[in-house]
Amino acid sequence: MEKLKLHTGYSNILAKNDTYKTPEEVKKNSFLPLSFRFYPKLVKLFLYANKLTKSNEYDRYNWVATSKAILDILEEVGIKFEITGMKNLTSFEGPAIFIGNHMSTLETVILPYIINPVKPVVFVTKEELNSTPVFGPINAARHPILVGRNNARADLMKVMEQGAERIKNGRSIIIFPQRTRSPKFDARSFNSLGIKLARKNNVPVVPVALLTDAWGNGKIIKDFGKIDSNKIVHFAFGRPIKVTGNGSEQHEKVIEFIISKLKEWGREDLTP
Repeated sequence: MEKLKLHTGYSNILAKNDTYKTPEEVKKNSFLPLSFRFYPKLVKLFLYANKLTKSNEYDRYNWVATSKAILDILEEVGIKFEITGMKNLTSFEGPAIFIGNHMSTLETVILPYIINPVKPVVFVTKEELNSTPVFGPINAARHPILVGRNNARADLMKVMEQGAERIKNGRSIIIFPQRTRSPKFDARSFNSLGIKLARKNNVPVVPVALLTDAWGNGKIIKDFGKIDSNKIVHFAFGRPIKVTGNGSEQHEKVIEFIISKLKEWGREDLTP
């Protein structure tokens, strides 16, 4: 595989455009099932990215390039993207906390391409991801905040301490407050950890609404689910929100933004 390269024109596109839609000329070009066309290319890409980690070359730019390559592969097999609100990423200075619903693997591999050229960013991820054979070193190379999910208090302390360190170093943070990825949005399990982190470090919150069930969750291996080109992938970034008081009002605003977008996309079946 050729050396991954940052798509140099993307920052300019992002600065000029608020939205992105998959071009109409992107067509399906095979009669093979989508999963048979997508996953082999994905695995090959991850193997190459894993190789780069061993020589300490998997930096911010190669992370963006990997993310862009995955978007390209998804579009090649017929998945269509609609991304809105990208100008909100450049409407403020410094880091932010991006808070979104968590539906599938898709958002974890595509968000770096959208956000990282503008705001250096890290994820809050499960500790177990770092122990997987291929993806583990890739995840570890991008400075994630790792949580165990078994001790809520310990996870809170870790996110607050390491989050403050990342923000001090100029990095934004992506948090999925749901306990686990789910095709439906459950507001009751949507905790306020991201709000607390933003309030403590005096940085804004950017709500992120996601509709990514075109990449389904697998029954045997969760990351390898059905790829469905009949479903459009939606990403929407809201206006940055300053956290005031105890943050409860801002927490509700994030939830309202996600629910309103899911309804706007015709997916009331996914809302509470």
